[in-house]
Amino acid sequence: MSIDTSSLKSDKKATMELLTDQTIDQRLESLLARLSLEEKVRLLTGRDFWTTWPVEKIGLRRMLFSDGPTGVRGEVWDERQPSMNFPSATAISSSWDPAMADRLGAASAVEARRKGVDVVLGPTINLHRSPLGGRHFEAFSEDPVLTAELAAAYVAGVQRNGVGATPKHYVANDSETDRFTVDVKVAERPLRELYLLAFEKAIVDSKAWLVMSAYNSVNGATATENELLEAPLNTEWGFDGVVISDWTAVRSVESAKHSQDLVMPGPDGPWGSALVLAVKCGTVPEAAVDRKVLRILQLAARVGALEGFEPVAAEPAEREDPVVFAREASVAGTVMVKNDGVLPLAPASVTGVAVIGHNARHARTQGGGSATVVPERIVTPLDGIRAAFRPENVSYTVGAVVQEGIAELPLEQLRNPVTGEPGLRVRFFASTGKELFAEDRRSTALVWFGGDAPIAESSMVQFHTHYTPEETGTIRLGFSTVGHGRIFVDGVLAHEASIEATGTDLGAAFLAPPSASVPLEATAGVPLEVTVELDLAGRAGALGNALAVTIGLEADHTDPEALINDAVAAARAAEVAVVVVGTNSRVESEGYDRTTLELPGLQDRLVRAVAAANPRTVVVVNSGSPVLLPWRDEVAAILIGYFGGQEFGTALADILTGAAEPGGRLPTTWPGAQEDVPVLNTTPDANGELAYTEGIHIGYRAWLKEGTEPAYEFGHGLGYTRWTLDTAEAPGTDTSAIAVPGAVVPLTVTLTNTGTRPGKQVVQVYAERPGSAVDRPVRWLVASAPVWAEPGETRTAVINVPTRLLAYWDNGWTYEPGDYRLRIGTSVTELPLETVLTLGGAA
Repeated sequence: MSIDTSSLKSDKKATMELLTDQTIDQRLESLLARLSLEEKVRLLTGRDFWTTWPVEKIGLRRMLFSDGPTGVRGEVWDERQPSMNFPSATAISSSWDPAMADRLGAASAVEARRKGVDVVLGPTINLHRSPLGGRHFEAFSEDPVLTAELAAAYVAGVQRNGVGATPKHYVANDSETDRFTVDVKVAERPLRELYLLAFEKAIVDSKAWLVMSAYNSVNGATATENELLEAPLNTEWGFDGVVISDWTAVRSVESAKHSQDLVMPGPDGPWGSALVLAVKCGTVPEAAVDRKVLRILQLAARVGALEGFEPVAAEPAEREDPVVFAREASVAGTVMVKNDGVLPLAPASVTGVAVIGHNARHARTQGGGSATVVPERIVTPLDGIRAAFRPENVSYTVGAVVQEGIAELPLEQLRNPVTGEPGLRVRFFASTGKELFAEDRRSTALVWFGGDAPIAESSMVQFHTHYTPEETGTIRLGFSTVGHGRIFVDGVLAHEASIEATGTDLGAAFLAPPSASVPLEATAGVPLEVTVELDLAGRAGALGNALAVTIGLEADHTDPEALINDAVAAARAAEVAVVVVGTNSRVESEGYDRTTLELPGLQDRLVRAVAAANPRTVVVVNSGSPVLLPWRDEVAAILIGYFGGQEFGTALADILTGAAEPGGRLPTTWPGAQEDVPVLNTTPDANGELAYTEGIHIGYRAWLKEGTEPAYEFGHGLGYTRWTLDTAEAPGTDTSAIAVPGAVVPLTVTLTNTGTRPGKQVVQVYAERPGSAVDRPVRWLVASAPVWAEPGETRTAVINVPTRLLAYWDNGWTYEPGDYRLRIGTSVTELPLETVLTLGGAA
């Protein structure tokens, strides 16, 4: 009789890990015992916008948090300290590739450590419940399983490299309208099967070190005071990390009784002295404070902020060229939804490309809001196409204006009057006229959210530069901010205005404020001395020590027909027309939802006019979330590039020329008409409630239930080669043993690249349960895998199907015995293969 020593080794390793954990716990508790109640409570609120309190006597340094999740800004919003701008979450999710999400996490950790950041505030894994959701671009998918896979991979990539990741916003924070006060009414079953499921894998499998609680309420209790912070998060999923609040989300001492651990930002907040008093009065147990402090100390130990504890990784171990990764990620996430054969284009044989569109020259590489970073450079679609097809073969026309509000002045047209270098001088003044602070900046789109500028102590801030226009004519010079300001041109007051915030959302008012401008006559090459003054006295509230302002030009809307006519002429003269359409910063941003899925401005008219003039018209969609494409049957090809990051233009050129395969598949349904969308509403009712009446049927599940055909279905995407899906087999297994939580069924799928080019396919597995005793989707995603193959190559993919995903929630995960049809294919409706999986009774 032999002894299986592998199990003994496994047991020994588990015992050693347990002893190590116990030792760490004991050491953390000894540090806790050295802190007074006041010191402990102080640790539970941030020191400022981005950092926690240090405690020198126990060897605790501050920890620095930074917004992500597709770039790491660092402590200051500053163009002098640029950040990598990776593609948006919707682009990453379109890769359907957990390895890509893992690489994004690892790259983010490298960026974080470069900037001294301990914790990245991401990934955002709320669901695309409605395509009108304003923060749609920052989240992965309408499907909880795809979201969970990608989120878990991202978290693993970040934390493996020694930086904390923060899945957010927990939970059911799926839209922006009244996000601070909305009470989401959602039944237990969809809450568990959709919204919590999206978070679970990042906690259970990747063991996230933090979770961010949301602004909204769920079923009557605000997220920071909700029992969901304890169950399932702690009790069922084993979360041992820090629940950090969204900024200003904690509103009372009551939340300290719950599993909310850290209040941000600081130093002021609802806990502080009020929590000390509550503990002394016995209304909040000191044990609750101790648990919170221990979790914060454990986070500090993990990231290397606590002396005497070995961090998970002192330095990121995995480094790759971030620019190369950004390019690959943009390619992998670009979805080709139509191609009549015009693509790919051979640069050597194409001598005339008409590039058209506002977004071709002024591309959106990221969405608006707190996730925004300042990249060192951006490769626009126009840049990429000129490089690939040679500048002499490429023309450009704007076609239609997309911009709303103020666009910053180009750096190359600015001269700092003090240094003579490109940029501007910024000066802060006291009410006495004394200069308190000055700095030289290289951008006219500026945000102070932390840093050294004495905003709260200043009475006025002044911006001073020499601006040299490129063209002769009328320009509209202005500023975008909240407050009272003045514009001086060549020393003369040209305009004075007071700007008030629209709406009640602090984030939107701060990061996307209204604007004021004045018409001026400009002469090409003749500098204008521009001075803008903004009054700061009397600023108060949560953002009283922060400032956001953009100085620049409003777009010229005076002759839209001429713009379209110029584009048509350019398209007619070219072999191929590439039209880049998209959204602007007033359409997709944190703080507000969209009101329409239509492209802004006259872009639809533009595309139709160009397509009529040139049948070889390729449209590139530069939006972070679905938009309507009413001309889709009139153009030759459509590429959805999302917010493609700083290498967007290079990646687009790779795809247009065939140097790379468009690797994306849609993670969210794209509708043909807004009225067809089955789940659309993001607006709370008069009682402040937003009811998720659709239950478990969101996204493609709702489309299938309604029987309505979208423009492009979930999972859809084309490549440059052809595929056949050949066989799908599930193993012969004792099915009564399969129906247990955590079990997986390995499904073997063979497929062949029958084309002439190497390519990528995404194999998707959906479950169906005809005749179920409970309400079920028509079908639902249970597994997927990206597969690459050379021409003529047959590949075998083993795809694990978790049986948990066949269960439904009824006061626990419940397994309905019987047959489940597994459908295998390349989108939610293209499913040529199937097999049957039989489950026994409930476990």
